[in-house]
Amino acid sequence: MPFPVALRPVSLVSRLRTARLRWNGVTVGPDTIIERGVDCRPAAVGTRRGIIQIGGRCHLSRGLSLHAFGGRITLAENVFLGPNVVIYGHGGVEIGANTLVAMHCRIVSSNHTVPPPGTLIRSQPDIPLPTRIGRDVWLGAGVTVLGGVTIGDGCVIGAGAVVTRDLPPNSIAYGIPASVRQQRR
Repeated sequence: MPFPVALRPVSLVSRLRTARLRWNGVTVGPDTIIERGVDCRPAAVGTRRGIIQIGGRCHLSRGLSLHAFGGRITLAENVFLGPNVVIYGHGGVEIGANTLVAMHCRIVSSNHTVPPPGTLIRSQPDIPLPTRIGRDVWLGAGVTVLGGVTIGDGCVIGAGAVVTRDLPPNSIAYGIPASVRQQRR
């Protein structure tokens, strides 16, 4: 009989992947499962050193990209990040305990400066915008969370939604842009 996800033992291969991440400066809590193809980059931007902190009992699925870009990405305990999730931490990203982020989600924490015509957009700096996702949140497949957004504890975000503004705790939201359609009871 297979183990439930929460009780599955961490394989030797996952432990080796954990050691590799730690060697590269990523903090990884105990009993975290790291699948093949996880890309974690705490790289510095200019003089700002990037930080990635992963709590215990997290599950990082294949194809995941965590890029701090001189900012900070913090995952609390027991966070699940599905296949091909992308998180950019320029302005800081925090994800609360027991949160589920389904496949192909994107979480950003910055925006780009929009200059006047005649000035190259690419030459302009990013604007850091901290992004916070609460505890016990479920982001459905393909959700995009934009910089500067706070998603309250207990929220459920429908597949394909684009979250452009803060959502209160226990909201069920979906659409583009995501809007609150009801509350969890």
